[in-house]
Amino acid sequence: MRKIIAMGLAAVLFSQCGLLSAAETPSDAELRDRLSTLIASDNRSESLRARNQYRHPLETLMFFNVRPEQVLVEIWPGGQGGWYRSILEPFFEGESGTYIPVLDESEFPDPVPAVPEGTADTVLVFRAHGFLIYDKPAQSYYDAIFRMLKSGGVFGIVDHRGRESVAQDPKAEDGYVNQSYVESLARNAGFELIDEAEINANPLDTKDHPDGVYSLPPTLRGSTFNRALRDRMIAIGESDRMTLKFRKP
Repeated sequence: MRKIIAMGLAAVLFSQCGLLSAAETPSDAELRDRLSTLIASDNRSESLRARNQYRHPLETLMFFNVRPEQVLVEIWPGGQGGWYRSILEPFFEGESGTYIPVLDESEFPDPVPAVPEGTADTVLVFRAHGFLIYDKPAQSYYDAIFRMLKSGGVFGIVDHRGRESVAQDPKAEDGYVNQSYVESLARNAGFELIDEAEINANPLDTKDHPDGVYSLPPTLRGSTFNRALRDRMIAIGESDRMTLKFRKP
C-alpha cells in the first residue's frame, strides 16, 4: 500500500512539475504578441519599419520557431541598421537565452569565439546571396554554420531566389541564388531540409532587371534619373525570396 501511495505522489509531483514547466514556457500566442510589439516599436527607425511589409518578420521568425530560451546566432546582421537585429536583440533582453550577432568584421567562416562548436540552437541568415559573393568558397560558410549548431538545431535562411531555368552564376553578380543551389550546399554540409515557406515570395519579381536584384527596393540602383524605371521597380517591391528551414541531424 505504501508503495502504491508513493507511486501516486510521484505521479502527482511529476504532473505538477510538467504544468509548471509548461506555464514557464511562453506560448506561441505570447511570442507572437511580443514579436509584433517589437516589430512595430518606435524604437525601430521609420525606414526599418517601412520594410516590414516586404520582409514579413513576424511570420518569418515564427516559422523558424525563434524562442527566448534559445542560443540564437545571426550571421552578418547587416550594416548600421541591423534590420533583424533591431527585433531580435530586444526580444532576448532579460531572457534565459542569448542572441549572438556574428558581425561582418568577424573571421567567419573561421571559428567564432562567441559561438563554440555545437552550442547554437538556431542560426539565421538573411540575404547573404548564398555566400557566393564573398571571399571564401560558399561551401565553407555552410560547413561553419553546421559546426555551430547542436544536434537537432535549426539553420534558417531567407535569400533572393533566382530562376531555376537559368544556370547559377557562381559569383551571383545579379544577387539572385537558385534555391536548388542553396539546398545543395546545405545538404553537402550535412543538413536536412525540414520545411520551406512562401512567406517572402514575390511573384511580381521577374528577376531580369537591368541591375539584377539591386534594381529593386531598397537599393533602386540605376533609376535615380529614370523616373519611369524607378516607379516600375517600386511597384514590384522587394525581391522574390526563398525561406528555408534546415536541421542538423
